Amino acid sequence: MLKVDLHTHSIASPDGSIRPDDYRKIIESGVLDCIAITDHNRIDFAQKLQAELGSDKIIVGEEISTRQGDIIGLFISKRVQPHQDIEAAIAAIKNQGGVVYIPHPFETVRSGIKREDLERIIQDIDIIESANGRAYFQNFGPQAHAWARLRNIPSFASSDAHRANALGKTYSLLSNIPTADNLRDDVLKARKFYIRPSILDILAPKMNRLKKRLRIM
Repeated sequence: MLKVDLHTHSIASPDGSIRPDDYRKIIESGVLDCIAITDHNRIDFAQKLQAELGSDKIIVGEEISTRQGDIIGLFISKRVQPHQDIEAAIAAIKNQGGVVYIPHPFETVRSGIKREDLERIIQDIDIIESANGRAYFQNFGPQAHAWARLRNIPSFASSDAHRANALGKTYSLLSNIPTADNLRDDVLKARKFYIRPSILDILAPKMNRLKKRLRIM
């Protein structure tokens, strides 16, 4: 079984701090077998590290800001334009053979997609995030799992790590190396592992933004 995390943020994200060496160490040590780098509205960091470590280790993704909230495109090769309607962002993901992954649904603090918007795009959703490694004050994981199960949509556990120490705490086990073709079916059989986040995991995005403003990161 392979330990897979489909939602992480590198130092290329405004609120991320995970460096290339951090990803290398996590992969080489076996803490995780495959990691999606899903920076906010950009894919250049993920593409560069994938070219070095291989597509079996690094998945290129993007957490896209839409007018209805955040969505993630996985296995993409072109950046999806942010700040458009969710339907347009989904079309841009699908047109390049990507996978639509919904992070932290129902949350209001972190721009989660609302229930009524999810119902509208239900035919285009490939995976729902039912365990988020930073969920604490608003943990809608159980509701997300129930919503997805009733609609036969696969659900997944990912870290949403913004710092290296959060990697390997929340992930899912898959039978095969993830690809755009096999991921949805494999996720239906995935086992999920979730560890309650530390206060540092929760505050990491705000701390990282502050450090970058002060130019100490």
